[in-house]
Amino acid sequence: MHPRRDVTRLTKDKIMIKIDGLTKRYGRHTVVDELSFDCEPGEVLGFLGPNGAGKSTTMKMLTGFVTPSTGTASICGHDIGTDGLAARQRLGYLPEGAPCYAEMTPGSFLDFIANIRGMEGKERQSRLEQVIETLHLEPVLRQTIDTLSKGFKRRVGLAQAILHDPDVLILDEPTDGLDPNQKHEVRDLIRSMSADKLIVISTHILEEVEALCSRAIIIADGKVLADDTPHALAMRSRYHNAVRLTVGSETSFDEVSSSVAKLASVEATESDREHGDVTAIARSDSKDMQTWNEVINLVKDKQWNIERLQLEAGRLDEVFRQITKGAAA
Repeated sequence: MHPRRDVTRLTKDKIMIKIDGLTKRYGRHTVVDELSFDCEPGEVLGFLGPNGAGKSTTMKMLTGFVTPSTGTASICGHDIGTDGLAARQRLGYLPEGAPCYAEMTPGSFLDFIANIRGMEGKERQSRLEQVIETLHLEPVLRQTIDTLSKGFKRRVGLAQAILHDPDVLILDEPTDGLDPNQKHEVRDLIRSMSADKLIVISTHILEEVEALCSRAIIIADGKVLADDTPHALAMRSRYHNAVRLTVGSETSFDEVSSSVAKLASVEATESDREHGDVTAIARSDSKDMQTWNEVINLVKDKQWNIERLQLEAGRLDEVFRQITKGAAA
């Protein structure tokens, strides 16, 4: 059984996405298998899974592009099957690849999106100006979309998703193709929008989840395997409370490695001689900070030259592999 969050405290009008038994089959093949979870305002949800886990199919069902075989889903109280138009009005969607009309310019494309969203008057002009400025699209407004870089195409796709200021944003790989500065800006934008919205990010970039998300759901074979905060998931890692030492040139690497391995709270050590790193992995029954304190005392006692000491919170990538190991094998 995967851990389930307590949603009894949520009132009906605060649940922005409600999924109950959502299933998609293609013939005898089940792609999404009775998914159930709720989301509330203020959450940034990382939706994770290996290739073929059912992430994209779930996103497409939520956004009305694919019809579920069984089960229900609603956006802000509007059922995607029986009240689809109202559900989509509350939703902004950035699909994988951010498809746009290649022959249009970003300016004409966003104008077109404003039209089909029914935006009018001062509000329309204000929102157009705001998203163009926020996503730094001014330099390419009059270029055709097919001539833009992958990063600019991604930003145009994100602009259309947020243009109508939706309550729920579903973003599939939102920083794909962006350079480090652009990634930082988009992440800041997502944080700034998250206070009163629900933002769902489907991604395979675990760094993105750690940087942005307040909650992470891991799926494989169409089923939810874990649902928790990124920090709580990272605590399942064998590297939780591990201590990494970077050994200075005047200190014996072998002495550090062998001495650290003998500490009472250390289960094992890993050595990276090339980078001068020794990692002390804490025993599962050790107390919080015990390994850190023992290492600190050892370093002082031996008067080693240690260039860096780092206490690890845990490694989400290792937990992800653990949880999904054997899925779709």
